[in-house]
Amino acid sequence: MEALLDVIADPQRRTLLDALSNGPATVTELAGLVPIARPGVSRHLRILREAGLVEVHADAQRRVYELRSEPLIELDEWLAPYRALWGQRLDALHTEVSRGKKTRSDG
Repeated sequence: MEALLDVIADPQRRTLLDALSNGPATVTELAGLVPIARPGVSRHLRILREAGLVEVHADAQRRVYELRSEPLIELDEWLAPYRALWGQRLDALHTEVSRGKKTRSDG
């Protein structure tokens, strides 16, 4: 899990993942989305591939990258207890804020 978090910590890689969430794309298409040279984009895509987040296949002369959802599903499952905890805390905060508004309007 730690390796996956390290990989997605990079903002350029997150941009590439966001783009691939809309469907497969070539290196050229992805390179237009980040402010780095194409070799840098290829390096980021290699890191994403090695982490299992994307897969690549050849289409004639082009390399097409596609998002793999399995590692992200695992990450989502790992985050679920934290999301539930914060959901409960935010619900409690909402309740307290509502009580405070009610108290001010009564007074």
